[in-house]
Amino acid sequence: MRDSKNHPVIAVDGGGTRCRFAFSHANERIVIETGSANVSTNFDAACSEITRGIEALVMRAGLDWATIASIPAYFGLAGAIDQKITDRLASAMPFTHVRIEDDRTAALRGALGASDGMIAHCGTGSFVAARMNGATRLVGGWGSVLGDPSSAQWVGRRALSRTLDVVDGLRAEADLSNLLLQRHGGAAGIVAWAAAATAVDFGAIARDVTRCAEQGDQLAKGILQDASDAISDILKALGWVPGTTICLTGGIGPHFAPYLPNAMQHDLAAPLGEPLDGAVALAQDFCRDVSHERL
Repeated sequence: MRDSKNHPVIAVDGGGTRCRFAFSHANERIVIETGSANVSTNFDAACSEITRGIEALVMRAGLDWATIASIPAYFGLAGAIDQKITDRLASAMPFTHVRIEDDRTAALRGALGASDGMIAHCGTGSFVAARMNGATRLVGGWGSVLGDPSSAQWVGRRALSRTLDVVDGLRAEADLSNLLLQRHGGAAGIVAWAAAATAVDFGAIARDVTRCAEQGDQLAKGILQDASDAISDILKALGWVPGTTICLTGGIGPHFAPYLPNAMQHDLAAPLGEPLDGAVALAQDFCRDVSHERL
């Protein structure tokens, strides 16, 4: 059996903001990036982005479709939360051997490698994942309507709702609230904008929150503290004890570090790699499984 690291594989990491594709063979890696691909939120749009990315990967790698179809492919995709969705997507893909899972597993593998530990991944969406004694547990990732606490969109929503608290006299005026009121033309403008905003739109406000917090804005710091408290509560529920490695990943995740309990701050570690690195490693695992089946 050939070493799976020296066998070509295709790996896909798709989230609510972007979708990344990799062709990996020995020491060569070709990466393509397209737009968002959440197969639960909008299956057809996600398929379109995935197809566009695969086509670009085929051209960049200089391969034909027959060759691509024979390469083991691993997909870690936002919204791939049940068998019905993954089977539907697999039937729409050109690959003979394909494994489709949600994107949380790839993020965990990318951050920790094969080691035990925990990650709190906070991008447009959010989830917490743990690998303890080799067993994996995933929490969250249910989307902006029903979940995703401490995500960028969650932070953005809180910034707007607490700005409206300022308007109502329930919170003290702050630079963050003044910024958002001025940008949207007052409270009515905030309400009108929010009614049509997407999760990505709300997530963009998180940059204002983190910037204001770094400048000492108490309203912004309070939002980040609440987000960090939610993360620490979940980590404890998953069995965190001092000495357990924690990685904060995603666009906003690292900004929560100063707000975590001191004991957790001591256990923070930089992620070993990105979710796409995890997807490549899982594609190599899948390739090995395929090779076993062929024996």
